[in-house]
Amino acid sequence: MFKRILVAVDGSKTSLKAMDKAIELQQLTDAEIYLLCVYKHHSLFEASLSIGRPPSMDIPDKVLSEYAKEVVNHAKDLAKSHGATKVRGFVKGGRPSKVITKFAQDKEADLIVVGTKGTHNDKDGILLGSVSHRVASNAKCPVLVV
Repeated sequence: MFKRILVAVDGSKTSLKAMDKAIELQQLTDAEIYLLCVYKHHSLFEASLSIGRPPSMDIPDKVLSEYAKEVVNHAKDLAKSHGATKVRGFVKGGRPSKVITKFAQDKEADLIVVGTKGTHNDKDGILLGSVSHRVASNAKCPVLVV
């Protein structure tokens, strides 16, 4: 049924619930789970508007990338403690919905699992978070919104 399940994680409760669903599916199908955390890239202009001016302008992305790695590692540890066997973690920068759908295509994922709302919500999603809505609308494979 499923060979590769992509789970978008951002540290939110709903993304961890999505991961739990993916683990349940893995136990039924023996699929590999890909955990992906996407951090939003900040332009140099956005960084220059920051109240605190870092000595190097690449720091916002570096900090966000490091945080995303922590999120993925935490999710991997949780997944393994919940019985997941084949789990790999990835971190990417960019617009989350685009990165998630492209990553799913590149890795030939059979299913994308996302939470309804992540850590950063905006007015674009009425019942679903804007990222989950965009992923469900643009993915080339089935999407399970938890």
